[in-house]
Amino acid sequence: MKRMRPSVETTIESDAIAVERTLAGDRDAFRILVERHSRNVYRLAYRMTGNPQDAEEVVQEAFLRAYQKLSQFASRANFGTWVYRIAANYSIDRMRQKKSEDSNRALPARETGDGLEMDLMSTVPDMAPSPERLAQSGQLAAQMRRALRELTPAERTAFVMRHWGGSGIEEIADALNSSASAAKNTVFRSVQKLRKALEPFVEQRGQSRAMGTQS
Repeated sequence: MKRMRPSVETTIESDAIAVERTLAGDRDAFRILVERHSRNVYRLAYRMTGNPQDAEEVVQEAFLRAYQKLSQFASRANFGTWVYRIAANYSIDRMRQKKSEDSNRALPARETGDGLEMDLMSTVPDMAPSPERLAQSGQLAAQMRRALRELTPAERTAFVMRHWGGSGIEEIADALNSSASAAKNTVFRSVQKLRKALEPFVEQRGQSRAMGTQS
């Protein structure tokens, strides 16, 4: 018999039970929450910080803070969203720290294996016939990484939460400690900056295709 995937409502209810058990002294119950949500938190952290070491640190710190502040969660409805916000906030702090440390040296280019290039291309206007092929370009991928690093911590957080995490504006505003309108502007600004940074590469590839020099 085929197993059905648990619904969002079932997951939230199960999380609520695990939280209650943890608050009652059952530490194994919190391990269930970690196992259930750590992958999504890691994905967020990796995309925001840009490397696995910092991402792992963010995951560990996010769940540690969630555990320490679990009593504050009692009235909340979704543990996954809550720990996601904690991770986003800590990622912002980590990025600001790294930006200060790396301000005088260039970061090495890193290849990604989680579809980052393809995801980011979905925000770029379809100016060339084959964005899928563009996404595979080493030059374009390197420019994407540079463009992401040029965003402010708030802009990168807003972009990642909105376009990769599917978060709502209110959630982003909460993570950024800003108003909804300010968060919306930050999302818009991040997308505009990324599009501007990638536009020359998209245009160049399109021109090569039109001239018959690009297969």
